[in-house]
Amino acid sequence: MSSSYIKLKNISYSYEDKNIFERFNLQFPEGETTVIMAPSGTGKTTLLHLLSGLLSPQEGSICFPMPNPKISMVFQENRLLESAKVSQNIKLVNPVLTKEEILDFLQALDLTDCYSKKAGHLSGGQARRLAIARALACKYDILLLDEPFTGLDEKTKQKVMNFLKEKTKGKTVLLVTHNKEEADFFSGNKITFNELI
Repeated sequence: MSSSYIKLKNISYSYEDKNIFERFNLQFPEGETTVIMAPSGTGKTTLLHLLSGLLSPQEGSICFPMPNPKISMVFQENRLLESAKVSQNIKLVNPVLTKEEILDFLQALDLTDCYSKKAGHLSGGQARRLAIARALACKYDILLLDEPFTGLDEKTKQKVMNFLKEKTKGKTVLLVTHNKEEADFFSGNKITFNELI
């Protein structure tokens, strides 16, 4: 078990007149997978955006056990460069990757035939898998996953989950999901917002 934690201390954040968090506290361990489950509208995505630095808390602080952590994220939307090739989307986050290394990621996610395709020409499931491959290819300290398996059929999802679990062993991962089967599969620390706010 890790003795180092990422800590959110007395975080407050609101959108206009809606309070998302008010003096919210949470910690999760470094080097492990933490699964967060909560109903829609309770701030799961906002939480990830605060951790990633895309949003700043209006009050409180976020403390990391490492200085200037590198954070990789799979968003609810794929956020691909649609005019760029699949290989270029991956190389963008890690320019030192070789063609063989990129192909290893693509092969594991059944995307080998898409290497030279433009991301905008992929199916929904292919685009989702590319977003996951890109996040894993990035050199990161913390991996944030916001409903990462949305849009994948069951067979494909199981293969992707197996690959992701293997690639993130010993890594700090925060997985947001509505799906109990997904949460049970990763069998890390489980947190529900209902326990916290």
